[in-house]
Amino acid sequence: MTFNRIIKFNKIALTFALLMLLVNCKSAKSVIASGEASDKLSAKQVIKQHQKSDTDFQTLQGKVRIDITQNQKEQGSTFNLRIEKDKVIWLSAKLGLARMMITPEKVRFYSKLDNEYFDGDYKLLSDFVGVELDFLKVQNILLGQAIFSLKDQPHSISVNENSYALQPKDQNALLELFYLINPSHFKMDSLQLFQQLQKRILQVDYKSYQEVDKQVLPKNIRIIAVENTDEVAITMEFKSLALNEEVRFPFRIPSGYKEIVIR
Repeated sequence: MTFNRIIKFNKIALTFALLMLLVNCKSAKSVIASGEASDKLSAKQVIKQHQKSDTDFQTLQGKVRIDITQNQKEQGSTFNLRIEKDKVIWLSAKLGLARMMITPEKVRFYSKLDNEYFDGDYKLLSDFVGVELDFLKVQNILLGQAIFSLKDQPHSISVNENSYALQPKDQNALLELFYLINPSHFKMDSLQLFQQLQKRILQVDYKSYQEVDKQVLPKNIRIIAVENTDEVAITMEFKSLALNEEVRFPFRIPSGYKEIVIR
């Protein structure tokens, strides 16, 4: 499947947007990035601090506002969101008109407005970004963590506009990868993937963070995916959220719906 084909269908762009989710908890306060990046820290030291910043929770629930801009047109809505870390991400539109549930094995989605559903794997999302993704990689993106293990290979480091810029010393010729790490809390400021041959760019910018039960989590995220001159921009805002409460994940595809087939 090509990126251009995804651009044609708002429902598929929305499906991708729904996958790109993160939950925080209520009574959160904004985090001010007051730290200053130092050229005295090594790549290993920054990587160690980044790994220590990973979030620890069992369940999250609340609301997320998602806005999608493509072809100079914008649409948006607010969704109820529930998540069990490492297991389930569940979303429901108002009145249950659309619902999604993703697990490590499956991506499932249905719309009562269109009487259609999608029941498949991560190929849709992987084709979109040009990188083979799974549940944990998606979760890392949502939590402000590196998409690949930083311990798998040596990284070079520099200071770029008060962020620690990390990149593999041996960059893949087909896929260039860059991380910008915040010097205050060592979560990501930005994730950038470049595929020169396909003229593809995926950039995930963490516009602000918030502190939740002494943990730092993203508050506003902006995702930009580009191929040639085609572009999709997705922004997300998380609010009215709660941590580690009992949650349920009701999901059943109604009978008689038409399957969305991605070729």
